[in-house]
Amino acid sequence: MFHRNDSEVFVPDGLPAAEALARTTHLAVGAHQDDLEFMALQGVLDCFGRTDRWFCGAVVTNGAGSPRSGLYASCTDVDMMRIRRTEQKKAATVGEYGACVLLGHPSGRVKDPDETIVVDDLRRLLLATRPSVVYTHNLADKHDTHVATLLRLVAAIRSLPPAMRPQRLLGCEVWRSLDWLCDEEKVVDDVGRHPNLGAALSSVFDSQIAGGKRYDAAVAGRRLANATFFESHAVDAATALSFALDMTPLMRDGAPDSADFIEDRIRRFSAEVKERVSNLTRHEP
Repeated sequence: MFHRNDSEVFVPDGLPAAEALARTTHLAVGAHQDDLEFMALQGVLDCFGRTDRWFCGAVVTNGAGSPRSGLYASCTDVDMMRIRRTEQKKAATVGEYGACVLLGHPSGRVKDPDETIVVDDLRRLLLATRPSVVYTHNLADKHDTHVATLLRLVAAIRSLPPAMRPQRLLGCEVWRSLDWLCDEEKVVDDVGRHPNLGAALSSVFDSQIAGGKRYDAAVAGRRLANATFFESHAVDAATALSFALDMTPLMRDGAPDSADFIEDRIRRFSAEVKERVSNLTRHEP
């Protein structure tokens, strides 16, 4: 179905792959193993325990470039690819995903603006799943592979006829928080509904956590910080919040350039900060 021989569709409940993909309502597309669980927990929770909604997670790269230390210090790139694939499947089982797609592309291929294979694989994924909402990285993320994954996904979506495109595209937090967005532009989700599930999904990726990156603690801390600092004049309404940027306009024909789109959001933030400071500054007569 996909270009690489080592690509895989893992279905936790054993349904045939085509049927499992076709039932998808919520799709998340991440660059690396563990990105889905850190950035798209809201999608997992919206589908968990239901039969009318199904979450599908797709990982674009193969995980070969993962940092490693301790128990994993001597692992080769091939070892890490195998380990991270296994971890991602564990997460899919814990989260009761409808399907988990492992495309297995090298990171360098994803970052190549002239590469068409990644875009075509994502197009095939979209045709097989036909999701209503898609979660992915946001344009202000500081990881090159994350931003490249998003841009290839946007290209794949826009290659589809308008009637076959998702209804919504959300850019989520990983390698940069979105607390800086103006509040009216934040897509806010309560992800504290099943704290045990969120913790379990984050902790599955031992090769990264024991390997020197406490992503599990960092992601939980970010969600708590979002909930506490979201509203300054009210008690916390949730124990954990995730923020996303609504990037739906990028899917439409005649959409703004992606760089212009995010620059406009940054400009609005800049204007809000400037206005607040100006309003609270004493001006000499």
